[in-house]
Amino acid sequence: MIKILFICHGNICRSPMAEFVMKDLVKKAGLADQFEIASAATSREEIGNPVHRGTRNKLKQYGISVDGKYAVQMTSADYRYYDYIIAMERYNLRNMERFVHGDPDHKVHLLLDFTDRKGDIADPWYTGNFDETYDDVLEGCQGLLSETIAYYDHKC
Repeated sequence: MIKILFICHGNICRSPMAEFVMKDLVKKAGLADQFEIASAATSREEIGNPVHRGTRNKLKQYGISVDGKYAVQMTSADYRYYDYIIAMERYNLRNMERFVHGDPDHKVHLLLDFTDRKGDIADPWYTGNFDETYDDVLEGCQGLLSETIAYYDHKC
């Protein structure tokens, strides 16, 4: 089982978008039973709130539902549990330090590290551009899926 946790500041825009895009990709690849995928926030600001309407509406265009998802905060136990902890931007990495206290197991990455375009995924909470965020998230998730499949195929 490959366990992935996506992280952003509030867990209402980018990280749930990545969570549900990745779940959709693994389902379409026939690999849903080989993955556990979730998302969380580094802050407490949005805890208990539903996914932002911009993310819900964007994913709905692709037939992806986020029903039942509410913002949660990352815990230090998450570092031990998940194989991959994927942040949306460098700011998230700094905030995660209080939970992971370094990255001795090399689990922490930026989502765009799995693409040819390294960098941050812009926060649509501020930009209002859920289309651009979706494109970046999709590209990152496709790259992450390819890498995890290749890694675990090689390992087995």
